[in-house]
Amino acid sequence: MEATKERQGEIRAEYIRRIEIEALWGRKHIVWDLRRDVNILSGVNGIGKSTILNRTAAQLNSLMGGVDIKQKELEGVKMTFYPEEATTIHFDVIRSFDRPLFHSNLAEKMADKNVKTELDWQLYQLQRRYLDYQVNIGNRIIELLSIGDEESHRKAAEVSAPKRRFQDLADELFGETGKRIIRSKNEIVFSQDGDELLPYRLSSGEKQILVILLTVLVQDKQPCVLLMDEPEVSLHIEWQQRIIGIIREMNPNAQIILTTHSPAVVMGGWMDAVTEVTDITID
Repeated sequence: MEATKERQGEIRAEYIRRIEIEALWGRKHIVWDLRRDVNILSGVNGIGKSTILNRTAAQLNSLMGGVDIKQKELEGVKMTFYPEEATTIHFDVIRSFDRPLFHSNLAEKMADKNVKTELDWQLYQLQRRYLDYQVNIGNRIIELLSIGDEESHRKAAEVSAPKRRFQDLADELFGETGKRIIRSKNEIVFSQDGDELLPYRLSSGEKQILVILLTVLVQDKQPCVLLMDEPEVSLHIEWQQRIIGIIREMNPNAQIILTTHSPAVVMGGWMDAVTEVTDITID
């Protein structure tokens, strides 16, 4: 899920400064002051972590539908943005659970019959965004190379560096099972033991990490809010430990907002980014 492109004259918010939710479950009031970089919501099962994240995503989705974010409050959810005069915001929501597409007619409508689960559907959408991303960086490279001087050539090489880093990361993470991205393909396709492998045939954990990598890549290092509900689901413990660092490396301008039960996710220096639901709840 992503926000629409800005119209001329619109000002993009860089991040969310505060989330307030009135009458959560009819009785609780939430006030959460957010960091610019990483925000990790923790708490016991049933305390409301996913509800807070889902209400935030729904609010952002309604703004994407054309509501000016200066209105800032819909259905009891109020947000404060930076800068305050912002009129639009870009965001992505990553769903971690690989459930079958039983509850929608998407499966029947899909041109690609390999798309059978929710992670498949996210990958299908990301393949389209990946193609657009490649066109955009290709145009920027051509423009820089047409200038002809040494500095422009250096900048052209920098434009393609994030895509190469994404490919290297994918090869590294999937290397133990012998999977590698076929770099001559415009879409994401893997090779394994001489065969071509579509991403829909990956394991749930591999699909999930690929969804995260692709989502962050196509943000093109632009300011963006990234919402993730329990990203550790299906991920190997090593991947859990690395995930925040990888996201920060690929897009240091992304504001990460996630829920988790996993101590491994906060390893690597993110303990001070953890907020307990009880600490932001007012009776």
